[in-house]
Amino acid sequence: MSISDQGLRTTIYKVPSLAEAKAWYTKAFQVAPYFDEPFYVGFNIGGYELGLLQAEIPTTSKTGHVTSYWGVEDIEGEVGRLVELGAEVIEPPTNVGGPIRVATINDPWGNSIGLIYNPTFQAG
Repeated sequence: MSISDQGLRTTIYKVPSLAEAKAWYTKAFQVAPYFDEPFYVGFNIGGYELGLLQAEIPTTSKTGHVTSYWGVEDIEGEVGRLVELGAEVIEPPTNVGGPIRVATINDPWGNSIGLIYNPTFQAG
């Protein structure tokens, strides 16, 4: 099997405190983790894994080179809700062609989270 046969499986965000991040992501994605250990916390988000990993080396800067986009039905509503939880808007909801809209926020630890409304894409 090749990479194209398997597709995306996991996106990991490194955080300074697993306990704080677990609480925030539970509220943000409105789901409890399915895997919860002192070294790693995993959430099942629509069949894909969002993982939290304790950052071994504290950093004040995060890369902006890769962004995973999580599908949403109401992009404006989700951006607003996540901002209320402490996220920062990096790119407000923007049309990128046809009905597709994207937005980017940073979690309270500076990790980039993409949101996408794309009714033309079917996963799996």
